[in-house]
This record gives sequence, C-alpha cells and structure tokens, in this order.
Amino acid sequence: MSTPESGEQAATEPAAVEFYWRPGCGFCARLRAQLNKTELPVQEVNIWDDPEAAARVRAVASGNEVVPTVFVGPAAMVNPSIDQVLAAVREHAPALAELAEEPAKPGGWRRWLPGG
Repeated sequence: MSTPESGEQAATEPAAVEFYWRPGCGFCARLRAQLNKTELPVQEVNIWDDPEAAARVRAVASGNEVVPTVFVGPAAMVNPSIDQVLAAVREHAPALAELAEEPAKPGGWRRWLPGG
C-alpha cells in the first residue's frame, strides 16, 4: 500500500530518460550507444520531426538547437557526458537508477551505472 507521499513522488519521477537528437549528429550517436549499454528506459525524440521538441531544446540551450539534449525530471543537460546523465538519473529518478543496477539479462548488455 502506498502513502500519499510515495504516490506523489512516483507521479513526479520520470519514467524514462528523455534523449533529444537529430540525424547526422555524431555526439548523439555516441551518447545513444552509451545509454543503450545502461539499459535505462530512454525516450528518443528527433527534433527535426517534432517542432515542440526543437522548441524545448532551444529553451534550455540559449535559443540554439544543440543536441544531444537530455532531460531527467527537472534536470536539463545540453551535450552531456554519460556520467552527467547517470548522476541526474541517480538524483532525479532513483527508481530508474535501481533498474540500471540490476544484474544483466542473459545475452544482454551488463547494466552500467558508474559511481552509483
């Protein structure tokens, strides 16, 4: 049974890492590959296909469409390192961090959360 407090926390905790990218971006490809190794749930959004996504990126990137841009709950990171993303997951989405720390599935990538 959940208490109102735990229900409120669950409602505000993100269900996935939001990864904003565009085709042809080498920085995006590198971060995507690193995120895939974590097996964290990631919602990918192509800013060239979604004008609202492009506007969201511009809002946190001084008016520019800099990608990759990653959101973890209230944390917005422009061109972050994997370590910065994982630190934000630990701080703003501890349930996701717990998922990443579970043992690897047979035949899958080893889940990776350095510094956790």
